[in-house]
Amino acid sequence: MATEVDVAAAFDRERPRLTALAHRMLGSLADAEDAVQEAWLRLARQDADTIDSLPGWLTTVVGRVCIDALRARRARPEARYDDELPDPVVTPDDDDPQERVALADSVGLALLVVLDSLAPDERLAFVLHDTFGVPFADIAAILGKTADATKMLASRARRKVRGTPQPDADHRQQREVVDAFLAAARGGDFEALLNLLDPQISWRTYTPHGVVVKLGTTEVVAAAERGMRAAVLARRVRVNGAPGILTWSRSGKPLGLMSCTVRGGRIVDVVALLDPVRLATMDLPQPPPE
Repeated sequence: MATEVDVAAAFDRERPRLTALAHRMLGSLADAEDAVQEAWLRLARQDADTIDSLPGWLTTVVGRVCIDALRARRARPEARYDDELPDPVVTPDDDDPQERVALADSVGLALLVVLDSLAPDERLAFVLHDTFGVPFADIAAILGKTADATKMLASRARRKVRGTPQPDADHRQQREVVDAFLAAARGGDFEALLNLLDPQISWRTYTPHGVVVKLGTTEVVAAAERGMRAAVLARRVRVNGAPGILTWSRSGKPLGLMSCTVRGGRIVDVVALLDPVRLATMDLPQPPPE
């Protein structure tokens, strides 16, 4: 017979995986933590001896909580807009062992943006199967569909996600490229900026008035130069595990956030947030000393 202490300890072991799953599903760390907490509350009301596999049971519960939340969003479109950036997780970019472990469980902001565009059923099928290895038969039970229909949902989602740029595995090299980009932008070195950008770079900026998408190096360099001239303070940070840049005014007010995808020694994709009001509500690292 499992005791309450045994169940609580087993749940704590599963919590990081469940939070990662819910974050990929909901795009918000706060919402993900709420989903995991709901799973804990349901577990507390369940006779643990009736559960054959606690990891599988918890995965099913969190999956159902997330799919209900996503469907509720679709039913209330005024509560969330297609041009709203999923909540980024911003941390100092310190090269320490604990951060490297956390990086392995992170999901890039560019991928979260794509996942946010998927239909709820597609997102669940893709995240559970392709990321967490849940069998299609189990996912089908959550969705109330057949296994074959669930496979089709995952396949459709996979095609949409396939175009998301994948970063280099070497995080140190990624940081070096972003540092070089920051230095070139500060110094107004147009040629150096061009050498650091992929010719087909995509720069997606989220503002209070909507999304602005720029393609190609010319527009991106111009935007980078304007941004760096306006921002007094800047430092490299980690955004959902990827290297990025955070800028502040001289008074310490956060102005802008960039998440960079680096591949082959060049930046191939940028997701930026230029919304001081939203940035002011986020848990952000402190600006560097002047």
